[in-house]
Amino acid sequence: MRTFRKSVGVNLRIVNQQSDEAIVELDYPIDVDEHRERGLDHGAWIPHMLMYPEVDISVCQLSLQSKNDGSCHYNMEKAFAPLKDEGVLIMGSGASTHNLITLSSNVDSAGGVFPWALEFDNWVKDTILRGRYEDVNQFQEKGPYAKMAHPWPDHFYPLHVAMGAAGENAKAKLLHQSWQLGSLSYYSYQFTSTY
Repeated sequence: MRTFRKSVGVNLRIVNQQSDEAIVELDYPIDVDEHRERGLDHGAWIPHMLMYPEVDISVCQLSLQSKNDGSCHYNMEKAFAPLKDEGVLIMGSGASTHNLITLSSNVDSAGGVFPWALEFDNWVKDTILRGRYEDVNQFQEKGPYAKMAHPWPDHFYPLHVAMGAAGENAKAKLLHQSWQLGSLSYYSYQFTSTY
């Protein structure tokens, strides 16, 4: 696999195919690695396989910046907010709680959830539905049991991406919630803009 390292940041121009006009131009100061031979990550591939089994849409996957925090992802994605007005689906795929070390089929078979996971998940849900996105950006400081829920934040940052791409005054709606193995929370939110 060839890796290309760019340290000048993201300079991305997305154009409308019919008019060739720029939809969004982004110039954001972060490091970028380009992996030309790598396919889609499972976080992008699985949802698209289920939602679009005919593979009749184009997909552009942006990777997370693991050295940056939730606020960075939220602010970076605000640059993509105009895309929603052009019919572009922006999706973040992760998990509300994601601690693989604590998975337990015993808890799952009993229909239970670890108390720390439930408390963190309820905090996330309440915080998002009340539109307190800055608190979500600072989840490691403000969320109860945040380090236990996310020993590594890579599965939580996609939420920041979706919140940021929805725009400043987005309203969240809970679409789905379920648990697996006592500590994997699968919540789905839809963010819509309020003008």
